[in-house]
Amino acid sequence: MSAQLSEQEIVRRENLQKILDLGINPFPSELFDVNVTAKEIKDNFKEGSSDYQKISLAGRLMSRRVMGKASFAGLEDSSGRIQLYVNRDEICPDENKDLYNKVFKKLIDLGDFIGVTGYAFITKVGEISIHVSSIKVLSKSLRPLPVVKTDADGKVHDAVTDPELRYRQRYVDLIVNPNVRDTFKKRTQMYTSMREYLNAKDYIEVETPILQPLYGGAAARPFKTHHNTLDMTLYLRIANELYLKRLIVGGFEGVYEFSKDFRNEGMSRFHNPEFTQIELYVAYKDYNWMMDLVEEMVEKVAMDMHGTTEVQVGEHIINFQRPWKRFTMYEAIEHFTGIDISNMDEEELRKTAKELHVPIDKTMAKGKLIDEIFGEKCEAQLIQPTFITDYPIEMSPLAKKHRTKEGLVERFEAVCNGKEICNAFTELNDPIDQRERFEAQLEIGKRGDEEAMVLDEDFLRALEYGMPPTAGLGIGMDRLAMIMTNSNSIQDVLFFPQMKPENNEEKNVTS
Repeated sequence: MSAQLSEQEIVRRENLQKILDLGINPFPSELFDVNVTAKEIKDNFKEGSSDYQKISLAGRLMSRRVMGKASFAGLEDSSGRIQLYVNRDEICPDENKDLYNKVFKKLIDLGDFIGVTGYAFITKVGEISIHVSSIKVLSKSLRPLPVVKTDADGKVHDAVTDPELRYRQRYVDLIVNPNVRDTFKKRTQMYTSMREYLNAKDYIEVETPILQPLYGGAAARPFKTHHNTLDMTLYLRIANELYLKRLIVGGFEGVYEFSKDFRNEGMSRFHNPEFTQIELYVAYKDYNWMMDLVEEMVEKVAMDMHGTTEVQVGEHIINFQRPWKRFTMYEAIEHFTGIDISNMDEEELRKTAKELHVPIDKTMAKGKLIDEIFGEKCEAQLIQPTFITDYPIEMSPLAKKHRTKEGLVERFEAVCNGKEICNAFTELNDPIDQRERFEAQLEIGKRGDEEAMVLDEDFLRALEYGMPPTAGLGIGMDRLAMIMTNSNSIQDVLFFPQMKPENNEEKNVTS
């Protein structure tokens, strides 16, 4: 049963019927040929210019001031808002004035889409406007928009700020908060910048399966589904790493993918179950080379988006100019806690974690304990971009053993504004060592760690055909977008973040 209509919704439906009764189709099918944007006119039109004299513009009606035979209105398209001047006798040159008197003044509502033709001019108060010569209803809005007022000084009042409304009804958020549209345009700019950088190096953008018979490439809990035709369990991918490395085995020397990944884990302002990352694999390289690439690429992204390497993020100015600071993981822990854990065994680490008041549980093995200590005591203090290198082998079953440091692997994470933004390895390409690492993960899983990796026989078979020395990288695009757009929550950079069921509706709806 549909929700009861509000008074305004009833009025809008009545207006819809009255428009139909006048013989006007409020949802026409034919093309409305737009030839200019509001921003283009406002940026380029000058007093006395002969430009913009045959304008065709469409958008949403956002304001209206009726003054007898003439009106001023605000029309907003994807580029911004512009003022309209509508004169009754201009748009209704014949005796029938219904289009103005009935339709424009009374039956068209704020939020409706209209198309206008006319010419640009500047009003007596100096505002670039469109003198409308014709007007057409393009789409009737049956729900009222939230009222957002802007005063003469440009200050916004009654802004829509409630996250429940903004995230659940993103379409409303985008209508009434133009700055939100800017955030997502900047996010697209970030992708474009990365693609330009990687394509210039002749790396190939590829696509790999989202539905996988085995999940792998990361330590995370998967979402599970069932394929009816094949009668088999499948998992939404938690990472695309193992498939991209199969492509390196197959002969590609540089591949990358912007991938939607899914992890069945907690939600916060830094975590969403569905997220985007870019993974990159390049043959004959190592993690030292990959650190240089990350610095260079992210510095380029900052320059392309902001024209500078310095980016405002909350109260901090973050500078992405190369080179970035570097710590080994053990150095970082000692730097921020004063404790050297490099030679501790599992029981000593467990005791140290308790002394540092780091939450742990009995399922955590050595690598997980180190990761928790670092996460609790170090990560939040790393505001400027910093590489954390040389992780314990227990934490990194897909990374190659360190060439000089026993018990460590060649891995780094980049941390910025207190959160990890990327993860990279010198990739493990020894199939015998890889099998042993997978088997060790199985034992960790038996202890109750739901994020332990599974053993992937096909991936091991691929490695047995030979994979060249390779460097691999994963960058969390959502977190990087948060930083590059100065957004406080991951939900602010996702068009449609996951939400709890609305108004206590049942979680699963069946017919």
